[in-house]
Amino acid sequence: MNSRQEKNKEITTKIEKDEIANKRKKLFIKIMKISFLAILLFIGIYFYTKYSSTTGIIVKETRIKNNKIPDSFEGIKIIHFSDLDYGSTIFDNELKNLVRIINERKPDIVVFTGNLIDKNYKIDLKEQEKIIKQLKKIDVTIGKYAVSGNNDKTNYDTIMNQSDFKVLDNSYDLVYNSDNCPILILGVSSLLQNNRDIKKAYSYEKEETHNSNIYTISLMSETDGLDSILSEHNNDLVLAGNSLNGEINLFGHSLITKKGSKKYKNAYYKVNNTHIYVSSGIGSPDLGFRLFARPSINFFRLSKN
Repeated sequence: MNSRQEKNKEITTKIEKDEIANKRKKLFIKIMKISFLAILLFIGIYFYTKYSSTTGIIVKETRIKNNKIPDSFEGIKIIHFSDLDYGSTIFDNELKNLVRIINERKPDIVVFTGNLIDKNYKIDLKEQEKIIKQLKKIDVTIGKYAVSGNNDKTNYDTIMNQSDFKVLDNSYDLVYNSDNCPILILGVSSLLQNNRDIKKAYSYEKEETHNSNIYTISLMSETDGLDSILSEHNNDLVLAGNSLNGEINLFGHSLITKKGSKKYKNAYYKVNNTHIYVSSGIGSPDLGFRLFARPSINFFRLSKN
């Protein structure tokens, strides 16, 4: 009797040990699967943010409607790009691709809102000539305009002017198409470079020939101080850069705030009758990667109705 009980106990103990061993084995396999999936997910996110999400330019197309737009500007196409940050994730091949994408849209006006060269990249004369060669290839029917950003140094005006861009730092241009009814494009210089002069940028409003009903497009890099500008001056369309829409963006909201772009950092805002578009930029200067904030250009079509 004792022997049988001992034998049964041994069998029971063995079964329990086998069950524990099986549970441990299943748990180990489960942990390995989870670990393997986590590693794959990490690798996937790394390659997406580092490579896939920093290449492949998105074209964001929008129709801008305003009854102040002259008849001669009906259907006019404007392309806005910003923050090339050449030397970050953008070099000659990427710039060539950008120019190709722009020219495929056959724009009438192209505007650039600052930060041409990455702040940590030392550009040599040969690369400068390459940049000029590519930017010069951007083909428009009306004009190319630019403002400087906080990273744009002494060679910026030279590069942009030789690329047929008119730099509008704290200045403006009356832009005509096929008649004598213009639109106004003005530029506000970099706040972070302490070069901003609002009175000078909007000096047209003080001239005797000023038309308060003229359709006005304002270009700037950083958007800090924009509320004050909007409260005091006419702005129908504001095109800006600098924020890169955070480089990391979730559900349309920037998770990283850049100096100079604390409030208006996401892609679009409307303040009263002013439409504000903030570019996500082309390069990736700070993090070297992006998450849900792909490089992009804004493509606008103007319309009276």
